[in-house]
Amino acid sequence: MREIRVEDLKDMARGAAVLGTGGGGDPYVGRLLAQEAIRRHGPVPLTDPAGLPDDAVVIPTAFMGAPTVMLEKLPSGQELIAALRALEELIGAKATHTVSIEAGGLNSMIPIAAAAELGLPLVDGDGMGRAFPELQMLLPTLGGIAATPMALADERGNSVGVRTVDNAWAERFARAATIEMGCSAAVSLYVLTGRQVKDFMVHGTITLCRRIGAAIREAAGRHADPVAAAAGTLGGRQVFQGKLVDVERGTSGGFARGAAVLEGLGTDLGTRMTIAFQNENLVARRGDEVVASVPDLVCVLDTDTGEPVTTETLRYGLRVSVVVAPCDPRWRTPEGLKLAGPAYFGYDHAYQPV
Repeated sequence: MREIRVEDLKDMARGAAVLGTGGGGDPYVGRLLAQEAIRRHGPVPLTDPAGLPDDAVVIPTAFMGAPTVMLEKLPSGQELIAALRALEELIGAKATHTVSIEAGGLNSMIPIAAAAELGLPLVDGDGMGRAFPELQMLLPTLGGIAATPMALADERGNSVGVRTVDNAWAERFARAATIEMGCSAAVSLYVLTGRQVKDFMVHGTITLCRRIGAAIREAAGRHADPVAAAAGTLGGRQVFQGKLVDVERGTSGGFARGAAVLEGLGTDLGTRMTIAFQNENLVARRGDEVVASVPDLVCVLDTDTGEPVTTETLRYGLRVSVVVAPCDPRWRTPEGLKLAGPAYFGYDHAYQPV
């Protein structure tokens, strides 16, 4: 067992935002919450999934909603505790561990804050290996694990318990509740045993976040290419470099939806890339050619610093590089593509693996 300390958080948040493919919430906000919680309560134990007792009670925590809203409606962290405690009451059991449901800037940091506040170990893993916009899009869904019972809580002290017939209905009810809570809410769901974590979650996510973040920082420190360092650590490659010349973005249905247009620079001069997003980057097109799409990772990084750019912070004039990387192999199965492939999001192109 290892520990997460305050000095680890910058690298972890940076790497989590890269894995988050533009979504999962603002890494800075998540880091501040985790930082304050660790300063008050001490380092967070980090547990390898392989070391979990099979009967462990692992309860994930996260924030749900539109990332653009969470930039203005900042969470306090107490919503997380309320959501997890409400779920414990629903299931009649206490959590022994917590874990991230996704690798995202905010949602990889949030469980660290919750773990510190509640005195729980954090499992080194997550449910996606990236971030997705809808809560049924977890690998445990492919394993037949129910998202509910589930609890949501907001900053006003409201909490809601939900039971549904399947995970798609869990998303629908939770999204409706989140909209009523102001388009952002804390959520606790997918109660897992230690055995289920071993079988159905992605292992080593928190460690990978730190490695990616450290690779970017170290490359920038020695005046090397931080984008190349990120791509190499991620197991991906750079496919475009350009300047943001247009961003269309709006909040609807509890999501931040839109598209960003990049005008090529350097070797990509004279070409354009369009990235469509729904909280997370979904599809990258060079002209009419699909370069990469969900469930593979499409990551936008600042060309000079390598810092990840989330969809809510895209703005005209930014010079960015686009890195693509393969997803967890389980997403490439017919069941995985049905749950989170291009067709689910309404695109008619066939999935071509990165």
